[in-house]
Amino acid sequence: MTDDITIRPVLTAPDRRRFVDLPHRLYRDDPHWIPPLRREALALITPARNGWFSHAEAQLFLAERDDVVVGRISAHIDTLALTMPPDRGFGPGVGQWGLFEAEDAAVAARLIVSAEGWLRDRGMIRALGPISMSVWEEPGLLVDGYDHPPTVMMGHAKPEYRGWIEGAGYHPVKRLLTYDLDITRPFPPLVQRIVRSGERNPRIRVRTVDKSRFDEEAALILSILNDAWSDNWGFVPLTAPEIADVGVKLKPIVYENLIRIAELDGRPVAFMITLPDLNEVLKPLGGSLFPFGWAKLLRWLRRPRVRTVRVPLMGVLKELQSSRLASQLAFMMIEYIRRASVEGYDASRAEIGWILDDNQGMRSIADAIECRVNKVYQIYARDL
Repeated sequence: MTDDITIRPVLTAPDRRRFVDLPHRLYRDDPHWIPPLRREALALITPARNGWFSHAEAQLFLAERDDVVVGRISAHIDTLALTMPPDRGFGPGVGQWGLFEAEDAAVAARLIVSAEGWLRDRGMIRALGPISMSVWEEPGLLVDGYDHPPTVMMGHAKPEYRGWIEGAGYHPVKRLLTYDLDITRPFPPLVQRIVRSGERNPRIRVRTVDKSRFDEEAALILSILNDAWSDNWGFVPLTAPEIADVGVKLKPIVYENLIRIAELDGRPVAFMITLPDLNEVLKPLGGSLFPFGWAKLLRWLRRPRVRTVRVPLMGVLKELQSSRLASQLAFMMIEYIRRASVEGYDASRAEIGWILDDNQGMRSIADAIECRVNKVYQIYARDL
């Protein structure tokens, strides 16, 4: 029976808090779920605190049973995504939903219908999900890799969600892969030779970022990123308001020797961003910095020691992507960051991704350094 379920829009600040609090109950017995900081989760869904809303609109919904919140979902339309080529995932008439959580299958079905109705009322003819809320945040549903925690800025989900979403008529349209890498071992001899060859090339310089010029370096990386990723499935260019918000969020966990920019003849042409896995320190905090979480987090930020680092973004200008130079620059940046991660942060593993399942260039690089796929996320679609 589903008639005891009430679906209503989120309209007030208390509603937003209930929306954010629900996963803390649903996952309380899951040892691999990482409670996000509530203030960060609230910022994501608050237009005044998330630059993504400068080009998007969203409606959040709560599902309730006997006045208890038992599910949630967001429905959203990104005006920039509507302008993208249809053969790359988005395009005219394509809306999204995300931030999906449900206590049972009946709740899930009602939530998805509500999100679809909101999108249909605004002229959308196709829905993609889950995308929470931007493709740059936590896209896709975890479908493989439930047995270990996600790294920073990656999602987690209950295994049941896959069946519930597919049962609502959705079919997978894209897989996103993350790779696990043992960084305590040197790379294979071939990769080492490629790195040494690059080091002998006077045209190539691989440098660390300068955090004292944070805004300038961020703008430089953004320009490479928007060019390098522009032909990828699901690409939507990052905007200035989003970059400003991401900068505020990530600056505390930006460490100069974990982010590299590759230059060719003095011109920046590639970058690689690596972050220490903040989730390792967040997990015991339970989503709150009070009363003692602030002190623990600040102490960790001054000198982070982690088991894992994550590579969320890497890019080479399109003009070089079909050349051998592209992989050489990638191997050089990966090697330098591997050394820094082990020597400076005590890390023993890296997670690379997500990587689109049809991105053969990046998957070849991952294979060459002997990575293995450790998590798979899936994006679904359905015509409305």
